[in-house]
Amino acid sequence: MEEKDLYAALGVDRKASADEIRKAYRKLARKHHPDVNPGNQDAENRFKEISEAHEILGDPDKRKLYDEFGMAGAQSGFDAEQARAARDAYAWRATGSEPRGGFGGYENFEDIFGDIFSGRGSHGARSRTGVRAAGEDLETELEIDLLDAVRGLATEIGIDRREVCATCTGSGLDLSSAPICSQCGGQGRVRVGEGPVAFMRTCPRCGGQGREGTKPCPTCSGAGQTSRRERLSVKIPPGVDTGSRVRVSGKGGAGIGNGAPGDLFIRVVVRPHRLIERRGDDLHLDLPVTVVEAVSGASIDVPTPDGAKVRVRVPPRTQSGKQLRVRGHGMPRLKGDGRGDLYLRVVVHIPEDGGEEVERAAAEMSAGYKSDPRSSMRF
Repeated sequence: MEEKDLYAALGVDRKASADEIRKAYRKLARKHHPDVNPGNQDAENRFKEISEAHEILGDPDKRKLYDEFGMAGAQSGFDAEQARAARDAYAWRATGSEPRGGFGGYENFEDIFGDIFSGRGSHGARSRTGVRAAGEDLETELEIDLLDAVRGLATEIGIDRREVCATCTGSGLDLSSAPICSQCGGQGRVRVGEGPVAFMRTCPRCGGQGREGTKPCPTCSGAGQTSRRERLSVKIPPGVDTGSRVRVSGKGGAGIGNGAPGDLFIRVVVRPHRLIERRGDDLHLDLPVTVVEAVSGASIDVPTPDGAKVRVRVPPRTQSGKQLRVRGHGMPRLKGDGRGDLYLRVVVHIPEDGGEEVERAAAEMSAGYKSDPRSSMRF
């Protein structure tokens, strides 16, 4: 696995606070967002890089594991206790002193290493050596509307995933016709060494299966896994953006040798909205007002993207283009409490018809102009 410096990706120090990490991410996300750089592959790759960095460093638990173990600690299914036990076992092997706390429920360091390192990176290949390995993580893409990103979404998706073969329980062998292993007596493990240093290890003859045989399973043809289509109910939390990844635990590929299944990651793509523009955690929306409302001022009810209605005060003599701020009605923040703000850009609408009466009113209003409204347009 390529080791990455997530702090460098966000341009922050390793001792940066959570707030400094969040601010750095927002600044870079606005600069490199695919919507701001259409067709720019470099910007898209950079956006993915900073999104991954924020996903890990913005989560206190993931950041702690990353600081201790690097990118390995940020992977789905990583077991910190096993990793620490393995680290101690290495020290024991080098110095001859027993690991602190023993082997944490394992019979030897071979078992620890097998659980953590054996088979990682070789997902999908069946093992007959008794090695246990976590299943591969799967990724799929889901396109949603901006309003779904604001409010959250419960939906169903279909995925093709591999699972442990029910016939052979993942061994890949036709166990019904295989005799009991002559070396381990069907236990799958054998004793190694004598006295206080004796350990149990996987039986080398049967690979931990407890039975001898080379005939493949008739259901999976020896693969140990089968594939099937599955419908999943998933929840997309409010506040996601293009590039956000939603994790569905245990719905990835099947593990090897009774290893834990991998996880499913849903990469979100948010479609642009015809009326609403997202900028970070803030939303921007045009607010049509009448000439009278703009001149005299008014309190008007405005529907917001989060489904609520708010009463907004339009000050007297409001010009087109003026922004009105509605606090707390922007995007929910994925990392942290609260939400962004909603900005309303006033757009003055004149009547589309009305005939001479409207024209006379406009002519009378023109007397109120004390100067040419275009006098400041100098280049």
